Amino acid sequence: MMKTLVEFISEKQADFPYASGEFTRLLNDIGIAAKIVNREINKAGLADINGYFGQQNIQGEDQKKLDVFANDHFIAAMRHGGMVCAIASEENEGIFVYENAFSQKGKYVVAMDPLDGSSNIEVNVPIGTIFSIYRRISDSGPGTIGDLLQPGNRQVAAGYIIYGTSTMMVYTTGNGVNGFTLDPSVGLFILSHPEMKIPDGGKIYSINEANYIYFHEGVKQYIKYCQQDDPSTLRPYTTRYIGSLVADFHRNLILGGIYIYPGTQKNPNGKLRLLYECNPIAFLAEQAGGKASTGFERILDIMPSELHQRAPFFVGSKSMVEKAEELMRVYSE
Repeated sequence: MMKTLVEFISEKQADFPYASGEFTRLLNDIGIAAKIVNREINKAGLADINGYFGQQNIQGEDQKKLDVFANDHFIAAMRHGGMVCAIASEENEGIFVYENAFSQKGKYVVAMDPLDGSSNIEVNVPIGTIFSIYRRISDSGPGTIGDLLQPGNRQVAAGYIIYGTSTMMVYTTGNGVNGFTLDPSVGLFILSHPEMKIPDGGKIYSINEANYIYFHEGVKQYIKYCQQDDPSTLRPYTTRYIGSLVADFHRNLILGGIYIYPGTQKNPNGKLRLLYECNPIAFLAEQAGGKASTGFERILDIMPSELHQRAPFFVGSKSMVEKAEELMRVYSE
């Protein structure tokens, strides 16, 4: 018998440290917003939703119309439930605080990348939404920036929605990883990938090698390691790089592999955001049996100092990440 997202969450509430109907409603609100965004993405070639919005986000990146649409609808969806008191989004400079007293009583805060990989919208490549949920640490009233500036090891849930050949929501509450596929005929997310586990070893490495000359020597040596011929370790590996974190990670989660967005000479901390991208994906990776690192330290142990902080990112199959860390250490001495 098919099990829906709402049914699954309700059944698993006892495994959640803050079990409540409120948390169930929050995840359901995220699922509702995902359906709305999915609808617009699916008709992007037919409606006036492609192209640029005409403004830049806080990172200095040109905003796409769908970036703004997704950001607005996820914020609106979480307003209705009243479980969230504040949101940090890649698209906003500061935190978004709900003005209504109902939402200010919310127990949770959310960090999100409303549309990851949006540069691929016009070419019909899978894109996604990434979200991270924390329990607020302030006592009451409007959420504060301190509620968001928590290390990833304090996340109570995280996940992503991938809008591809099918639309999937993958999430964890710290008790494993489960995936749900949207059935468009009934408009429901159905459990399709229970208890997801990333293979310990893989044959795929995902990195933008166009930046090779700017990489740390340890990253260069790891790429060379991946390309060497050694059948006993399944090498040479295969390069697969989409340029959308959600899509690259989702493939490697299922097939095994490593995704790397390292620091470079031009950008020592890389370009991925700790709160919106690295922390939620790292939480999922660890819960699926994988590993996530800066190349030197565990991602989830980093104490953030600002909303849009960046971090180098190595994530995927545990043995592959550990090999990359080994070479990073060796070539840093």
